[in-house]
Amino acid sequence: MIHTRIEINPKIMFGKPVIKGTRITVESLLRKLAGGMSIEEILADHPHLTAQDIYAATAFAADHLAEEEIIFADGQHL
Repeated sequence: MIHTRIEINPKIMFGKPVIKGTRITVESLLRKLAGGMSIEEILADHPHLTAQDIYAATAFAADHLAEEEIIFADGQHL
């Protein structure tokens, strides 16, 4: 999937995925959501973001996890 709102650039935040045009990492947004912050609270902290930016961060993370290789205890790969 193409993630037009997410940027990976080794010169920005050491190459971590960020919301394009910002230094706000996908990881930081996910941690805020996991910590119980609402989208409205995150937007209040980062008024230059949109709800679509937060949704894009979660979609990026889901797609990244979907591509993980699974290795079983017996060494087989899936």
